Amino acid sequence: MSKRAYVKAYPQEFRDKVVQLMQVGERSPRQVAEEFGISEDSVRRWVQQAEREQGQRQDGLRSVEREELIRLRRENKRLKQDSKILRGASHRLARDLASGSEPIKGQAVLVLTENGWMHAAMFGK
Repeated sequence: MSKRAYVKAYPQEFRDKVVQLMQVGERSPRQVAEEFGISEDSVRRWVQQAEREQGQRQDGLRSVEREELIRLRRENKRLKQDSKILRGASHRLARDLASGSEPIKGQAVLVLTENGWMHAAMFGK
């Protein structure tokens, strides 16, 4: 389950309209929030994010940067899982070879060394 509480998603067009009203400067965040039935905090966050996107603020990530960060974290997680699988296979192969058993002929084997290098070998063609 997610760490965040459920948050009602508003369409981007709606958010843009609220931000535009705020940037005109005739109303306070509280007034806009009451008019649209949303929280004052949401109004403030949307305005701050719009200012980041426009380069007026430097205190957080722009949407493109946030999406890239999410993508890179997913990729990093996948690569760590791949590495763990390869390490396990490498250790299993080393154990099998040390015990005297031979790999099946024609079997490709990948070996991940301690320094992170991967070696491939084909046995017995």
